[in-house]
Amino acid sequence: MKNILAISGSLRAKSTNLTILEIIAEMFGDKINLTIYGDLGDLPHFNPDLDTNKPLVAVADLRQQINQYDGVLICSPEYVFSVPAALKNALEWTVSSADFHNKPTALITASSLGEKAHESLLLILRTIDAKIGENSALLISHAQTKIKNGEVSDAKTLEQLNLLIESFLLTIDE
Repeated sequence: MKNILAISGSLRAKSTNLTILEIIAEMFGDKINLTIYGDLGDLPHFNPDLDTNKPLVAVADLRQQINQYDGVLICSPEYVFSVPAALKNALEWTVSSADFHNKPTALITASSLGEKAHESLLLILRTIDAKIGENSALLISHAQTKIKNGEVSDAKTLEQLNLLIESFLLTIDE
């Protein structure tokens, strides 16, 4: 059983991205123990002057959680053709501490379109040296038509989620 920290890039209480993470937790409950990070909105704006050896409590907590889990699964929407500010902020807090260095990481971008945010997130994750397996990144365009009533209603998307999680687990085991 692998312990996975899941981060939704959306702060909405009932976001499609959070729903996807909940679906994954249920679908793969026999293989992963998925914990959803719930404090994304509580992180202060990144400020290099505050990024010291004694980080703020919320920042220290984020870093500790990233380090204690076997892998990190990020599921994010696209806002204005980019990465949501709260998620980008969280990732910025991990740069100097290198928390993502060689950390098995999977990415799902689920949005109306999502290409630009997906590309940006992959660039950021590679820059901070996250370990992303060959099939550990998935773009789900038109997500709200494929995720309905807490279920994946699209067979291809369901197949892609299965492939992503299997690839992610292999990356963790490498």
